[in-house]
Amino acid sequence: MSEKIEILKFADKDGNYKRRPSVFRDFISTKPGARFSPEAGRYHLYVSYACPWAHRTLITRRLKGLVSIIGLSIVHWHMDDKGWRFPTKEELNGLKHSDDESLGTPDHLYDFARLRDLYFKADPNYEGRFTVPVLWDKKLKTIVNNESAEIIRMLNFDFNSILPAEFAEINLVPKDLESKIDEINGWIYDNINNGVYKTGFATKQEVYDKECKNVFHYLDKVEHLLKENHSKDRKNEFLLGNNLTEADIRLFTTIIRFDPVYVQHFKCNIGMIRTHYPNLNNWLRLLYWKIPGFQETTNFEHIKKHYTKSHVKINPYGITPLGPIPDILPIDQ
Repeated sequence: MSEKIEILKFADKDGNYKRRPSVFRDFISTKPGARFSPEAGRYHLYVSYACPWAHRTLITRRLKGLVSIIGLSIVHWHMDDKGWRFPTKEELNGLKHSDDESLGTPDHLYDFARLRDLYFKADPNYEGRFTVPVLWDKKLKTIVNNESAEIIRMLNFDFNSILPAEFAEINLVPKDLESKIDEINGWIYDNINNGVYKTGFATKQEVYDKECKNVFHYLDKVEHLLKENHSKDRKNEFLLGNNLTEADIRLFTTIIRFDPVYVQHFKCNIGMIRTHYPNLNNWLRLLYWKIPGFQETTNFEHIKKHYTKSHVKINPYGITPLGPIPDILPIDQ
């Protein structure tokens, strides 16, 4: 399936981009008799460094101390007409260091060439999209879940029974904030996370105009929220007070891509985070530079090359812009 077909398939007759839902929606559970129970070494995560939805799971996996408990395979940054692929042996042999992930990793479980092979292993009759992230069960040899919002909730709650206390105590969705987190996730997802895609994949001018203005309307809303949080008498640094929550993670993966990719590639160019949104920019830099889990899971090379060299309908010559320089401003600037 070519990128042209992929884009048009999600646009309706009026030119609006439509994201199709994930298919595998099972859950890890500590309940007796659960099909998928929390076990160290049983599960494996398939991701792309480029994908903001997969990036959510990488951050949560790191914050919750699950790096040694849940394995990881990383696809190549390039998505061609057959979807995500893993770097070839020839590509990997060309790297200077064996731990260099600049191209991704092999499929550590089955040595598959493409992510689609994993989907067909789970279901030989599968007819959906071959998306990341994928949470895979090595015991039952199937996909548990490929919906990022549900995966990160599982990573936050459902492995606590086998985690050291220091990580089990970390709660990115505290009960007293859960309703607020769900509320803010809702409008951020529809208008910012997915809003940049609805802008970039629009196939009619009037649709683009509407969606682009909408993205910036909601960026203004986040800016105001952070400004209020960090007023003179309140020094709260996150979206919901002084607690880092799931809401921050879900917004971060879009905002870290905004200036390097979405401004030029998706034509979200009414403004930039670094020049038009001081409070949002401070929040972004705090997460990236000061909180372990954010910088080490952010790979700007994968991000920039994936969008600009995979979306041939938008960028047919595959030219990757050099700027902005730097990809993110230093913390003290």
